[in-house]
Amino acid sequence: MNLQPTPDLLPADLAMGTVMLKVGNMERVWGYYREALGLDVVAEADGGLYLGRGTVPLVHLAPAQGLQVASRGEAGLFHTAILFETQSDLAATVAMAAQFDPSAYVGSADHLVSEAFYFTDPEGNGIELYWDRPREAWDWDATAAGKTVRMASLALPPQQYFQEHLSEEAMSRVAAAAAGVGHVHLQVGDTATAAEFYVGTLGFERTADFHGQALFVSAGGYHHHMAMNVWNSQGAGPRKDTLGLGEVLIRVPGQDDVGALADRLKAAGVSSHHTGAELRFEDPWRNRIRVAAA
Repeated sequence: MNLQPTPDLLPADLAMGTVMLKVGNMERVWGYYREALGLDVVAEADGGLYLGRGTVPLVHLAPAQGLQVASRGEAGLFHTAILFETQSDLAATVAMAAQFDPSAYVGSADHLVSEAFYFTDPEGNGIELYWDRPREAWDWDATAAGKTVRMASLALPPQQYFQEHLSEEAMSRVAAAAAGVGHVHLQVGDTATAAEFYVGTLGFERTADFHGQALFVSAGGYHHHMAMNVWNSQGAGPRKDTLGLGEVLIRVPGQDDVGALADRLKAAGVSSHHTGAELRFEDPWRNRIRVAAA
């Protein structure tokens, strides 16, 4: 892929940051992320808990008692995807999560570019745990709209995966294994509007589009940093203030990158708050995005 920076694209070395969740029952949700996923408190700040591995925060739990759980058909979070460095580290966390609450497991898939297992936290927030195949193993197709990455949803039996990759050594260090937010997947009302905003305005590159049902976008040739689908939410309008997704953080290298994005948002008529080091705005469904200089 062409990774040369252009003024209209997000920087190639962009990275996803923490996902903030508005939580009704902090004790229950925090207990799940601790016991099922092996996350620990990285910081207590901003009125909530930042949870992660080591010093890397992945999820920010913000108390929001009194708010209602969003309905299945509303726009919002589809899942937060946590990326592991090795298959054994992924297998260990999946095994721990499955042992803690088998009912929270919702499926698995070999996506060609990655291997993934899916769970749901106690308040209905989706979670993907995954490992990437090496980039040289990804296949790309040339299309009229540019290059698209080949992805699929092939069978990935958990027990077979455990037999191949789970070890006592990995289980013994499960909470210490490195992990980060690899991508964030949203529910939206339609993918054409999502493409106009996330590709046309923000400057992501389109990497896949599944028949108007799901859109995948990235920076720097990754398979996807963000995705948007309408599988549950076709035609959904702007979000209400509910439990669930509070904010998605995107990290860019420097303040110049933040400033360039602020200019694009202004030119597109998108309201934003720019502090110099970071930028806050909402997508067409009121999903809140924060872009900050690393």
